[in-house]
Amino acid sequence: MVSGQDGRLTLYVREGCHLCDDALGLLTRLAAETGVSCHVVDIDTDPVLVERFGEMVPVVTVDGVVQGYWRIDAGRVRRALAPR
Repeated sequence: MVSGQDGRLTLYVREGCHLCDDALGLLTRLAAETGVSCHVVDIDTDPVLVERFGEMVPVVTVDGVVQGYWRIDAGRVRRALAPR
């Protein structure tokens, strides 16, 4: 399930980014596996996000902590989402 705004899993993207498209597919699968929704944010809608992430997109955060950028490691994100 992609969308939602529970804040747990966030994908920062920009339009026209093929790596962002790849990350979205990956996170869609991970969200379905884990039951966590994924909030997708276009950084170009916010100058603060453009300044923060620039060309690093896609960027994935779990609970506000960056888990990866550019090519996303599914295992790392899965571990970050695991119950503690």
